[in-house]
Amino acid sequence: MRMSEISLSPIGKEQIHKLETILLVNSILRPEVLEELENPEGRITWVDSLAVAAAALARERAKMTVSQIAEELGRTEATIRNHLQGKTRAGQIVRETFERIARDGADIILPTMLSSEEISRLKDELEREKKLRQEMQVFLEEAHRTLSQLLSKIDRLMA
Repeated sequence: MRMSEISLSPIGKEQIHKLETILLVNSILRPEVLEELENPEGRITWVDSLAVAAAALARERAKMTVSQIAEELGRTEATIRNHLQGKTRAGQIVRETFERIARDGADIILPTMLSSEEISRLKDELEREKKLRQEMQVFLEEAHRTLSQLLSKIDRLMA
């Protein structure tokens, strides 16, 4: 993608998506992020946080409100605010990436070292990680529900 194809103040879903993609990919390719992604325990959280921060910033640049962004991304307003204000590490990284892109005005934003096959593989991996995170969330919600029911039964038996 060339800089001329990317609007730093996007209008419409397509331009928002392009900016979001550029922010996410360039943030993930930062050396400190690649180093963090080597740890499989935090990988899902890192990728998800970066994706949310990139999506939030792209939408903020499109003049969407925090509540609109939160609703569209399925996150709380507090989470969106924290990313946009740089209170999270992911928010800081995405903001720095945006500033670098805006400042440098480079013609090619995506590094040419990534082949289309590699980009496709990374997208597939991201989708797998998102799906795994969603499955884990469902599992945790079910475990919480079960534990709450058990505690309720224990309370009734002890009364």
